[in-house]
Amino acid sequence: MNTKKMSVLLSSIMLWGIVAGCSQKTAEAPKDAPATAAPAQTTSKPKETVKLKFFTGKVETVDLINTMIEKFNSENPGIVVEQEYQKDASNVIKVKFASGDIPDITTVVEQDYIDQGKYLDLSSEAFWSRVLPAIKELSTDVKTGKQFRVATNVTTAGIFYNKKIFNELGLKEALTWNEFKANLQTIKDKKPDVAPIFIAGRESWTLGHFIEFLPHGIIKQTLGVNGSRKAFINNESDKLAFDAENGSIDTFAKRLLELKSAGLMNGDALTATYDNQKEAFATGKAAIISQGMWVLGDLLKINPNIQNDIGFSPYPSIQDGTKPVVLSADDSRYAITSQSKHPVEAKKFLEFLIKPENLKTYSEFLKSPPAFTDVSADWGPLKDQVSQALKTGVNIPFTDTPSGFSGDDAGRMVQDVLAGKYTKTIDFAKAYQMAWDKAWKATHK
Repeated sequence: MNTKKMSVLLSSIMLWGIVAGCSQKTAEAPKDAPATAAPAQTTSKPKETVKLKFFTGKVETVDLINTMIEKFNSENPGIVVEQEYQKDASNVIKVKFASGDIPDITTVVEQDYIDQGKYLDLSSEAFWSRVLPAIKELSTDVKTGKQFRVATNVTTAGIFYNKKIFNELGLKEALTWNEFKANLQTIKDKKPDVAPIFIAGRESWTLGHFIEFLPHGIIKQTLGVNGSRKAFINNESDKLAFDAENGSIDTFAKRLLELKSAGLMNGDALTATYDNQKEAFATGKAAIISQGMWVLGDLLKINPNIQNDIGFSPYPSIQDGTKPVVLSADDSRYAITSQSKHPVEAKKFLEFLIKPENLKTYSEFLKSPPAFTDVSADWGPLKDQVSQALKTGVNIPFTDTPSGFSGDDAGRMVQDVLAGKYTKTIDFAKAYQMAWDKAWKATHK
């Protein structure tokens, strides 16, 4: 073995000896020496992100809510809210409840689902002290006296009319059916290029609103707010009398066909969309539309210059002996489902939505007054006209319909009326009664 190899070998031996010696000393440490703590082992998993499902049928606010959701998600790491919009939300949520694809928070609140315990009881939440008493009353379940939903806004609906056209033709707001029809006839005669009243018949919910505000309006003013709510919820058929000859539903169908036969509505009433309706009114091609305050923001986007030309009045009475009506109701309702896996996070998102600064933004966007007393919002140019309409017409709420008979379902039946399906209006009234009863019985077995 040469000298170089021997040197390397000796070095290796010496190094091994040093390491072995150190190891031995470590092993022979005194028994009373302090023990060295073992390194901590991380066994807990990282916290999973909570995904909240927010389900809505309110088309006007989808983009705004998405913006608000982005803000909420950024301020609340670990929670991600995802919004789902469905056009026919009242029917879609029925499928969701049946399939188990249940949202955590929703704007779709039906009485039948309240009865079935599908919503969380919000009665003890602190925010009720901030809510207008009238809106809290409308948010209160007539059967249990509890609150399963909260509304962020007050909404009104009635007749939107073009003041410029009315002034030019010397027309006044109509409070009776004959006055209303006479106004439409004058518009048709004097302005043949303008639709006297523009109906967005392809959107079944807009026709469903006709049912809610006109024939149901007769029932609501006759029985009062609480009396009519109980009659709708309990299906007190003797009081509702949907199938009565010359009753509210029969009379409504007659009035609608009067307008159609006289050419007082747009010729494409069955195929025109909500967007078509807004465009026609905002550009002066329609003199009258039936809508709520939710449409105002879009009208002003289409034509900001129309702001001073928009008039608002109650719906005329369609039956002798009744009064004009105007919707005055809770709007933008929110409920948390009782089967939500994340009720704490859902409440946190709800609390975020009803913060004063967020409600101010929402109200001014939607052009609808807030339902919370601590929110001051410049919600639109029709404040004075809405106030006057509320004084002139009987104030009515939305209808408590059976969950299997939504406003879209009612609207599709009105589509059939316009399409000429019924040779007699009383046949429509009877069909309406049957559809209502079938839906009600399906949830009251």
